[in-house]
Amino acid sequence: MDNRTDPRFAPRAQTRAGAVPKAGTRFDAGLRKYMLSVYNYMASGVLLTGVVALLTYSSGLVYSFFTPTGPSLLGWIVMFSPLAFVLALSFGINRMSTGAVQATFWGFATIMGLSMSTIFIGFTGASIAQVFFATAAAFAGLSLWGYTTKKDLSGMGTFLIMGLIGLIVASVINIFLQSGAMQFVISIVGVLIFAGLTAYDTQKIKNMYFQVAGTDFAGKAVVMGALSLYLDFINMFMFLLQLFGNRE
Repeated sequence: MDNRTDPRFAPRAQTRAGAVPKAGTRFDAGLRKYMLSVYNYMASGVLLTGVVALLTYSSGLVYSFFTPTGPSLLGWIVMFSPLAFVLALSFGINRMSTGAVQATFWGFATIMGLSMSTIFIGFTGASIAQVFFATAAAFAGLSLWGYTTKKDLSGMGTFLIMGLIGLIVASVINIFLQSGAMQFVISIVGVLIFAGLTAYDTQKIKNMYFQVAGTDFAGKAVVMGALSLYLDFINMFMFLLQLFGNRE
């Protein structure tokens, strides 16, 4: 990527061999470091969630989330706490320090682990592992495409957000209908939506770097980017698990 027209990235000195460094070198290095930080946070968050989920199931704590008639009070708290963390980050990020944003992200990943521990009750461990690695492969390919494509995905993003809202409404309705056919359709649509969002969010995060590079907000932007990709990955995994997971 050549940025010689941008005065911020004009070469400052010659190398010892007498050649002038390419103007885009520092720029690309900064972008790579930024994206690597995003992926590191995202992957670490997924790992933390997985470890907490497995420990919660192995310890038997997961069974305290249920009563004979449905989720217990603790179960409802565990189910809805992740949403509180996301809202806190989304609406309070400008008032929070970078350290507070990072701590909130790790807290969110931990609570998500408690919430997702229930999948070990409903699905076999082997199918969970298979779907997880399939999701990881799909996520890597989609994110790479979103990072490298020259196509503007902003229009697709608007369509996907509208689809996501419809998906949430349909999921809420199906809580009361308990329709297997509707759940099947929701899962298929969910996979497609979050596959598209993975590419869209990756491009958005990449473009965000150009706005926040060198500012105090850069550290917060890394965490928020990681959160977006984390949610894309987890949701795609959960919908694929509904479609292809082997039930206990």
